[in-house]
Amino acid sequence: MYLKIKSTSKSIKNLVLIGDKLTKFSSGIEESIVKQFQLFMEGEKDFDYFKSANQFLVFVKGDSDNEKNRVTGFNVRKLLDKKETEISVEGNDEMVLNFCEGFALSNYQFLKYFKDSDKKRNTLESIFVAEHFSAKVIAEMNTTIKSVFWARDMVNEPVSYLNAPKFSEEIEQLAKDSSLQVQVYGKAKIESLKMGGLLAVNKGSIDPPTFTVLEYKPDNFTNKKPIVLVGKGVVYDTGGLSLKPTAHSMDCMKSDMGGAACVVGAIYAAAENKLDKHIIALIPATDNRPGLNAYAPGDVITMYDGTTVEVLNTDAEGRMILADALAYSMKYDPELVIDAATLTGSAMRAIGTKAACIMGNADENVFIQLSEAGNLCTERVVRFPFWDDYLTEMKSEIADLKNIGSANAGMITAGKFLEHFVKAPYVHMDIAGTAWLDGEENYKGKFGTGYGVRLLFNFLKNYK
Repeated sequence: MYLKIKSTSKSIKNLVLIGDKLTKFSSGIEESIVKQFQLFMEGEKDFDYFKSANQFLVFVKGDSDNEKNRVTGFNVRKLLDKKETEISVEGNDEMVLNFCEGFALSNYQFLKYFKDSDKKRNTLESIFVAEHFSAKVIAEMNTTIKSVFWARDMVNEPVSYLNAPKFSEEIEQLAKDSSLQVQVYGKAKIESLKMGGLLAVNKGSIDPPTFTVLEYKPDNFTNKKPIVLVGKGVVYDTGGLSLKPTAHSMDCMKSDMGGAACVVGAIYAAAENKLDKHIIALIPATDNRPGLNAYAPGDVITMYDGTTVEVLNTDAEGRMILADALAYSMKYDPELVIDAATLTGSAMRAIGTKAACIMGNADENVFIQLSEAGNLCTERVVRFPFWDDYLTEMKSEIADLKNIGSANAGMITAGKFLEHFVKAPYVHMDIAGTAWLDGEENYKGKFGTGYGVRLLFNFLKNYK
């Protein structure tokens, strides 16, 4: 837990004041510090700090742009000594919360494999805010941050630890003390379900595939039919027989389950924050390797719903396992299906790392709400066209479909391929550019970002 409620005392060692000229601070803040802040507000700087042996004091001109306040939180975290255990933040309520969110997300570290991890570890335990904040607001932010951290951990874990069975165990462990119901299907069950896409991708691996079903169904759910989330769980992608190059490609492919991590984090946050929505998450998981009897270009695979797919590139494996999960989602008669996947390089080339590509056939209102949810937390989305013309590229001469189109608009043709398997309103999210960052980008960090957890949580929270 990071955010905590505490009445301010005069002996605060680490203190941040954020606001504007009209901001009122609690009576516990020393009058001399308030006067210093007022003088700071008259100056040109947006941000300033003062360090002494006894105190670390930060003044911030809060911004109407919430993202700027989050990024300032990141900047302050960089300045605070890693051995400090607490900090207090006072000021304008909305500015305080966004600053704290950025600060807390910036405190993430993945140190599991360092020999001297204790020396590197941030020891921050508490971010104190004024006592007038509601316990519900504090709890929501804490559980959402926990969900993002879990998603980042999963993306950052190497396949030497996180194979498909282990990933399912991690999901079960996360859900253990929550109101989520979890079922994990092993290889025998997947074979009995005839999930041909998932089984084909798994043929080159010595580790079995898994198919994990999570369900959150509160007593007060308001949606008549469930919302189904589907996450791509390729725990490592070599490309299979269509082998990837190593540098700047295969070397970061432990991140290829970023969609699954996003979806699990989102449904966990929904459950912990007691949203009034019935939600189901489906996670097909495997690695994609060229060994054993690996599936090959030219193979024809019969999918869960009976569709036949000609494989022309084994590196287009994500859509193979997602297709089975999307078809399986129809058993729940869903109101809406949303998938999240690190699916195509086309998505990254189109809009880079600043947003996810979304597309689909759901109602316009769904896309408006997704965009608003993304803007709220700056996990932005860009909607792409979804005309049926794009599906013609996915037609095979020897089977119902083929698993790859031309070099053009690959993120859209992949989405049209997946749409074939869904008979409900559908949104496809290609998060290839946002789930993993090669370099640090403010509070999003470096490597696994946990992108999509906050976006989907905000969407589910406000969905109408």
